[in-house]
Amino acid sequence: MHEYSIVQSLLESCEDHAKQNDSTQVKKVIVKIGVLSGVEPDLLQTAFDTFKEKTVCDGCDFVINIQKVIIECFDCHESSTLEENEFFCPKCQSNKVKVIDGEDMYLMSLEME
Repeated sequence: MHEYSIVQSLLESCEDHAKQNDSTQVKKVIVKIGVLSGVEPDLLQTAFDTFKEKTVCDGCDFVINIQKVIIECFDCHESSTLEENEFFCPKCQSNKVKVIDGEDMYLMSLEME
């Protein structure tokens, strides 16, 4: 489970941001996880809840926003959100597409005291 190492890195980032902003407590952490990121949201939630104790994130809310796959078509130049992982353009049916969102995980925001 690589979710544990992701949470460790996330908590370190939260600690760094808190120190930079003279904060002692993070109240809310919001992340965005792409459906193609390889990160399992339930496991990430469990790992975060387990390891946040005795950190600046102890007691904070952890919000996970799931990002669907967004593609851009090279033929018709349209951007589309895919409902399923079928990599063709819903507008023109071309398979000449590139993924522009939905592959990564990002720390979107922190609420601190």
